[in-house]
Amino acid sequence: MSESESAEFHEMREPTIEKVVVHMGVGEGGRALADAEDILESVTGQQSVRTKAKSTMPDFGIRQGDPIGAKVTLRGDAAADFLDTTLTIAELEASQFDETGNFSFGVDEHTDFPSQEYDPNVGIYGLDVTVNLVRPGYRVAKRDKQTQSLPEKHRLDPEDAVRYVEANFDVVVNDE
Repeated sequence: MSESESAEFHEMREPTIEKVVVHMGVGEGGRALADAEDILESVTGQQSVRTKAKSTMPDFGIRQGDPIGAKVTLRGDAAADFLDTTLTIAELEASQFDETGNFSFGVDEHTDFPSQEYDPNVGIYGLDVTVNLVRPGYRVAKRDKQTQSLPEKHRLDPEDAVRYVEANFDVVVNDE
């Protein structure tokens, strides 16, 4: 990061990436879920975890506890590297940022990633990416002992999150 980018925020107000969650919802177990797990692991370089249905949905043939998807949580440098690759594929809009500065976006086809090629036996899968941005000191609100709320002026807002993403990942966030 250059000095002009770091001069934009005070060091205690500089947003950082807490985690990036990459999720693929398949809706069923079996071969489709195994393929999705393989794709997730090759795209992120980390082992995936299966997600299970929270409730029974008879219309879709899903029972509570059935495996229906896979996810990977990335932190630190792995999260930043993944975002460098993924944000060149996706387009961001200001409406994708929530009131606390987190944002989510989707990638329609896993074949958009440079390391992936189309395989007719596998098909095409999309994935969801959720990014959690925080400021230093956010742990005060999450710790078990002496929990305190963050002051309003220290909370991350969507405008600061957009500035951080545009400055650090060389992308443009469109206004609706």
